[in-house]
Amino acid sequence: MTGSDDDNPALGRDWFPSPWGADDQRGNANLLGPHKVLEALALVRFGETIPLGFPYTPRMPFSPGRSFTLTLQGGPEGTGGPVGAKSRTVWNDDFVATEIGQMGTHMDALGHLGHQRLMGCGHCRTLLYNGNRLDEIWTPSGLSRLGIEQAPIFVTRGVLLDVEGLKGAPLARGVEITPDDLRACLDRQGLPADGWLRPGDVVLIRTGHGSRFETEAETWYDSAPGLGLPAAEYLSAFRPCVVGADNFAVDVMPPVDPDFVLPCHQHLIIRHGIHLHEGMNLAALAARGISEFVYVFAPLPIVGATGSPGMPFAIV
Repeated sequence: MTGSDDDNPALGRDWFPSPWGADDQRGNANLLGPHKVLEALALVRFGETIPLGFPYTPRMPFSPGRSFTLTLQGGPEGTGGPVGAKSRTVWNDDFVATEIGQMGTHMDALGHLGHQRLMGCGHCRTLLYNGNRLDEIWTPSGLSRLGIEQAPIFVTRGVLLDVEGLKGAPLARGVEITPDDLRACLDRQGLPADGWLRPGDVVLIRTGHGSRFETEAETWYDSAPGLGLPAAEYLSAFRPCVVGADNFAVDVMPPVDPDFVLPCHQHLIIRHGIHLHEGMNLAALAARGISEFVYVFAPLPIVGATGSPGMPFAIV
């Protein structure tokens, strides 16, 4: 089986095996290491941390069919106890029920998305990053390969491209961000046209859709501004390990071509092994006028999971 999909420009020719070998499960995260940590820490000027995610509550936006509930166990007297004749210690425990990966601010695992290849005679086969076959790694209790536990702890240089700041307002739903928009952000933010993004860096795109996360929760997942495939191709050439955005898909939604859904997901995750960080809160970082920072995120190492929630943050 070859790694070519000529009818799918998001994948194209020779998209597997990975440059790191047929067994690779880390993608562009292979570019990380102590040198990236030291490079990133040299950017710290103020010693401050800035959250890059939203809180998880029952009032946050839900993609259709998903939910989030938190239930305290026990009652007003606590979940357990008292224990100890003098300390009379009481404790609280809770139970959370939700989708682990695809809820609120989250990172996609490399096993999150696939491409169904038509094989002829009515047969098809779903392929994931590095040519992994979904029918060979899918189990009811999680993926046997490409789960979020394969992702590293990310401590690397981050770059914010503030498209909302460039346009002067949140982009309208369905607006496609182009390479020219991204290059215009570089000029506006004083970043060099060449070398502004280095292998193993993280790039975050502020579309303005994050401003609707709390005020338009019921319709947040209906549509959003985001990257088109040409912009994703422009970014992938710099070999980042993560592409993030303050929308819910990184891609523009609805897609430019209704027959070509989530092309940026396919190009970035499947072809290049680039993790996506979605539903980010980039307003505070943009308000500080900061373009370069330390990006930190430790995905929950839930074996076989297709993504991870958590609080990414910047150190500036």
